[in-house]
Amino acid sequence: MRIVIAEDTVLLREGLAGLLEDAGHEVVARVGDAEALLAVVAEHEPDLAVVDVRMPPDYEDEGMRAAADIRREHPGTAVLVLSQHVETRHALELVSAGGGFGYLLKDRVLDVDDFLDAARRVCDGGSALDPEVVATLVSPKRQENALAELTPREQEVLALMAEGRTNAAIAKRLWLTERTVETHVRSVLSKLGLAISGDDHRRVLAVLTYLRASAV
Repeated sequence: MRIVIAEDTVLLREGLAGLLEDAGHEVVARVGDAEALLAVVAEHEPDLAVVDVRMPPDYEDEGMRAAADIRREHPGTAVLVLSQHVETRHALELVSAGGGFGYLLKDRVLDVDDFLDAARRVCDGGSALDPEVVATLVSPKRQENALAELTPREQEVLALMAEGRTNAAIAKRLWLTERTVETHVRSVLSKLGLAISGDDHRRVLAVLTYLRASAV
């Protein structure tokens, strides 16, 4: 993968670059603010942009806004945003716009294998959402109508679906057979009134679109 990194903390920026380069990827640019990020994406057209949510000058949501610009203007560049805390203001909009988007808490970077797997998954057009982000999206405040009809196991499956996990990965995580997971997935999608699709990433987008529509 050809990657650009936007992170204002030099130590973390260089650490991410080192992890990615050690894994055989090419880091074509490293920047510290959103304006520079947009410039290097336009220049290099990378496969993936790893973006901090809060960057100069205001340290608010510059990274998320830049991510939205990248997904709109450079659809060939996937985006993996990193945040210190769960901030969902733009997450649903970005995920619903299509595959190739991920949102991880910075603590997850400490698990190198998980981070690299998430980067690859996003770059391949999939999604990678932090479990805490998913938990916020499917919190009790948002579980109205159809969501309230899901069983506890179905809610677990939905959360893992929203993270971008395949049926095989869900089965491994929950110690279930793939056939059992397939049954739960069909039930979840049926209860949510969503069409069943063989495209796992479209399935995730459909679920998150539903959550956005039902958000309070």
